[in-house]
Amino acid sequence: MVNSTAQAGVILPRLDAPVRRLNGRDFDFAREVAVMAVINRTPDSFYDRGATFALDRAVAAARQAIDDGADWVDIGGAKFAPGPAIPVAEEINRVVPVVAALQGSGVVISVDTFDPDVARASILAGAHVINDTTGVHDPRMAEVVADSDATLVITHSLARPRMPYPAPRYGDVVAEVAEFLQARVQRALDHGMPADRLVIDPGHDLNKNTLHSLELTRRLGEITTLGLPTLVAVSNKDFIGETLDRDRDRRVDGTLAAAVFCVLQGARIVRMHNVAAAVDAVRMTEAILGWRAPAYLRHNQA
Repeated sequence: MVNSTAQAGVILPRLDAPVRRLNGRDFDFAREVAVMAVINRTPDSFYDRGATFALDRAVAAARQAIDDGADWVDIGGAKFAPGPAIPVAEEINRVVPVVAALQGSGVVISVDTFDPDVARASILAGAHVINDTTGVHDPRMAEVVADSDATLVITHSLARPRMPYPAPRYGDVVAEVAEFLQARVQRALDHGMPADRLVIDPGHDLNKNTLHSLELTRRLGEITTLGLPTLVAVSNKDFIGETLDRDRDRRVDGTLAAAVFCVLQGARIVRMHNVAAAVDAVRMTEAILGWRAPAYLRHNQA
């Protein structure tokens, strides 16, 4: 009998440990997709331009994301893009109060940082995930996260933190991203991280141009079959804006299309700004795949 998902052209990733327990909840990434909301406590974030920089606004935005159905909330205090370094104490002061405010909310709390000291403070405050967009460039990150119960997201990027990387070139972007991720996963393992607390992210737009990000999306199945759950951060990014000729506030539809395509290629965590729309798109995709029952049945019922 032909598997219905295979018949539909869906890639089911070969996950070595598909069930992950985070904040008391089991996520079965063999047949479940988590929506990660984005909360930036930075004055210069590319999407909200500082709208959630104030602590009360960041906490309110996180609570709204939870109400909208987010499974995870990702809190960032220093953006990836080039710029002056953020002092460690300042970054801690930006993210830790939000982590503390979300305790007891039931959501998985993630902190977007590439600094091991920020990661340690965030975990002590109650963070369940550290999202390192520099792919464990500093091996101490793996050591800090390993010495806890937290999960580590390893992302592909080539630049040193907050440094420019103009005109990136790849022979085969997907193959090179896969090779990088495998090497950085091994680095994390060598520094004590257990494999069942690792997640990978191909890093759409991070030191990549639009053609690179489109190729990564098209061939994402080559990443999702590496054995670890794959996170994709496609939300409102420049590859969507350049593809569709849309400013940053008109990229939601393109974002949802890219996210759903990634799910069909095996992505199991989608990092999104527009949470309510993303939750509907993901839950509908799960239902079409037969992984989720409808909320109710009334249409043409006897």
